[in-house]
Amino acid sequence: MEFEIRLGVPEMLNFWNNLSSKVNDGLATKEETKLFNKLLKAFRLLKSNPRHPSLNSHEISQLTSRYGIKVFESYLENHTPGAERIFWVYGPTKQSITVIALEPHPNDKSNAYSKIKLSSFHLSINDC
Repeated sequence: MEFEIRLGVPEMLNFWNNLSSKVNDGLATKEETKLFNKLLKAFRLLKSNPRHPSLNSHEISQLTSRYGIKVFESYLENHTPGAERIFWVYGPTKQSITVIALEPHPNDKSNAYSKIKLSSFHLSINDC
């Protein structure tokens, strides 16, 4: 079963639209292009298998408790200072995953996820 990858609104949708426009127009920096490619790879892996080993997907119970829906974190990279993570949920439909945040790996172990703001559900990446 393949999942449809959706983007949370407004934050993730706005971020993706801005980043993909820059890349497509040749205006992205080297770092923005690297991030874009990492996101595309993560989206492909999520689409086919959210539990793919390279994503190291796992539930974040602190965010699940705060938002009342199971929130998962997946790696864009590992063993890198400030490594980026995507946060996602299953839904809103049975065969969809909504990416609701992109954040650097939190360094504060005691209160690591308290500052993360999640987008709401909505738009399919195919609609962008």
